Amino acid sequence: MDVMDRMDVMDTMDGKEDGIMKNQEPLIQKHGGYRKLKTFQLAQLCYDVTVRFCNRYVDKKSRTHDQMVQAARSGVQNIAEGSEASATSKKFELKLTNVACASLEELRLDFEDFLRHRSLKEWDDNDPRRAELVARRCTTAEDVAAWVHEIHKRERAFNQSTQSISSTHREISANAALVLIGVTTSLLKRQVAAQAAAFAEEGGFTERLHRVRTAQRNASRRS
Repeated sequence: MDVMDRMDVMDTMDGKEDGIMKNQEPLIQKHGGYRKLKTFQLAQLCYDVTVRFCNRYVDKKSRTHDQMVQAARSGVQNIAEGSEASATSKKFELKLTNVACASLEELRLDFEDFLRHRSLKEWDDNDPRRAELVARRCTTAEDVAAWVHEIHKRERAFNQSTQSISSTHREISANAALVLIGVTTSLLKRQVAAQAAAFAEEGGFTERLHRVRTAQRNASRRS
C-alpha cells in the first residue's frame, strides 16, 4: 500500500470516527440558560415585588422582613443553581428546583399572615382582580406597583359613590404578590414533575457516563 492509499484509508477512518462523535450522546449536556425560563423570570419578579413590599409595609428591623426577602431570594437563586448543576447532576437540579418551589410556598404563607394579622381581605380564587393582574403580564415591580395604584384609584372612585370602604394599597399589594407567587409555584411544580420524569427515564450523569463509555468501546472494536 503506497502513501496515497494509506492516506485514503486514514481519511475514511477519521470520517467514521467523526460520524460516531457527532451522533454520540454528549457527556456534558447543555445546561444553564435559566434566564430564559419563565419560572426564573416570574420568581425574580416575585423577589423584586417582595423587596418593594417589605421596605414599605414591614418593619426593616424585624425578623419577618428578613425572612420574607430571603425566601423570595431563595426561589430565584435555587432555580439558577439547579439549571447550572444540570450538566452533571439531574438529581441535584430536581432537588434545587423543588427547594425553590418550597421557598416560594413559605413566602406565600408570610403574605397570607400579613393580611390575616391586620384583618385585611385575601382575594378568593374567583376574584376578577386576580385574572386582571395575570392578563397584565407585568415584568417589573414598577409595573405591578402601577397596576396596584390603578386598582386602588378605581375602587376608591367606585366606593365613594356607593359609600363603602375601598381596599388599601397594602391590601391590594399583598394580594397582588400572592397572585404572582401562585402562578410561579404552579409552573415550578410542573417543572419539577417534568424533571422527575426525565430523570426516571434517562437517569443522571452516572448512567450517561456509562452509555458514553460503552458507545466508545463498541466504536473502537468496530474500527
